Amino acid sequence: MDSNFLEALKLLGVGLSTVFVVLLLIIGFGNLLIKAVNKFVPEEEVPAKKPVAQNSSAAIDPAVQQAIEVAVQQLTAGKGRVEKIQRL
Repeated sequence: MDSNFLEALKLLGVGLSTVFVVLLLIIGFGNLLIKAVNKFVPEEEVPAKKPVAQNSSAAIDPAVQQAIEVAVQQLTAGKGRVEKIQRL
């Protein structure tokens, strides 16, 4: 019985060590791949978005604006107020 237990522990150690080594190899190769891609493939430049100025009364339906204001009043017990509504 004692030899079976020792053999089981050896197998456990070999299995866990194998998994650990494989995971280290995956991390190492992944980092190498990331470095290679960053070195040889130029990063694509994305133009910055220009903020679109919109009049809040023209962009939001008046009924929706009123519903938002009523909801804010109810949630904040009259202490909050809507200053600006903006579409994203």
